[in-house]
Amino acid sequence: MKTRFAGFEPIRRDRLIQEFRHDAYQARLKPAEPTSCPVCGAVFHQGRWQWAPKPADAHEEICPACHRIQDELPAGFVTVGGPFLQEHREELLNLVKNEETRAKAEHPLERIIKIEDEDGGILITTTEIHLARDIGEALHHAYKGDLEFHYNEQEDLLRVVWER
Repeated sequence: MKTRFAGFEPIRRDRLIQEFRHDAYQARLKPAEPTSCPVCGAVFHQGRWQWAPKPADAHEEICPACHRIQDELPAGFVTVGGPFLQEHREELLNLVKNEETRAKAEHPLERIIKIEDEDGGILITTTEIHLARDIGEALHHAYKGDLEFHYNEQEDLLRVVWER
């Protein structure tokens, strides 16, 4: 029988060590306050990026969303397909754009990178996984259909597939 002494814990070597997740678009250090993005005009203030007038003494640094857009390296992919798409294409695209407008008003880093036609469907790429999820859920809520999420934790990447 093992006895434990006060303040002594035996060493355990059976625990998994979680590796650090590397995201090149996630800053290791917060930008100096205030900082503004020269591309989109978002301002880093009070610990987050927000839409605000550019302060006169602001530093300039490109925001993570503009950086992703320039590099064309999305965090979210939304694939929209099925026969319903052909009949209601404009209606679906309006819903997608309205969802981006709603999300971007509150979170400047959530943006659509591109909307392109692909194999009888539409591929929408986003700067954040949250926007991709929100677009998929909005399509499913409005039009039902089949909705799938595929999250890759190692790459912090979300693929959403909606069909009807």
